[in-house]
Amino acid sequence: MGHAGMAATAVRYLRAVGATAQPQTSTTSPASPDTAPAPRLRAVGPDERAPVPAAEAVDPAEFRRVLGDFASGVTVVTARAPAAGSAATGPVGFACQSFASLSMEPPLVSFMVSRTSTTWPRIARAEGFCVNVLTAEQAQLCRGFAVSGADKFAGVAHTPSPVTGSPLLAGVSAWIDCTIHAVHTGGDHLIVVGRVRALDAADEPGRPLVFHRGRFGTFAPLD
Repeated sequence: MGHAGMAATAVRYLRAVGATAQPQTSTTSPASPDTAPAPRLRAVGPDERAPVPAAEAVDPAEFRRVLGDFASGVTVVTARAPAAGSAATGPVGFACQSFASLSMEPPLVSFMVSRTSTTWPRIARAEGFCVNVLTAEQAQLCRGFAVSGADKFAGVAHTPSPVTGSPLLAGVSAWIDCTIHAVHTGGDHLIVVGRVRALDAADEPGRPLVFHRGRFGTFAPLD
């Protein structure tokens, strides 16, 4: 094929592609975190979990024992009651030790939740949550929110958080009110990223509640 034939072939190919392809340019600037579409909120399917090679398998009991040496703070993540007409009623919440700050700009935080959690779908439908940072005096409150099936808010004083309306528990050391920014898969858990909309800490926050090796404790400065 001569140069003319090759050129004609190329032109025909480009015309065929152009007839079906969509341009990739845009006249608008990239969406900001505030205007980006809401993430698709779902649980992780069994087929999405990466298989673990037998040679690299880690005993779950050993995994839990070793990771238990990492002390963590303790929070309760709450969300407002569902919209009218939903089968579920009342606010929801669960005890969470996997909370962490993630980003300063934009202000993001994260927590991890089991993909089998029955509380998470209701938090997802609420599209926002409040992280309540507990004090050492609230260990019993934490135990109440760690139990499934009970009325976790019975006798628990709370007010609506300023932006999402999630329960802000009385007496907490600090609180962070968030809308859901993104949800990522992580094995048998989901990684939930929240965009911080409001937050505050008590003037006298008291001693923090700490979890270590399966037991509650608190913090004492070395000096």
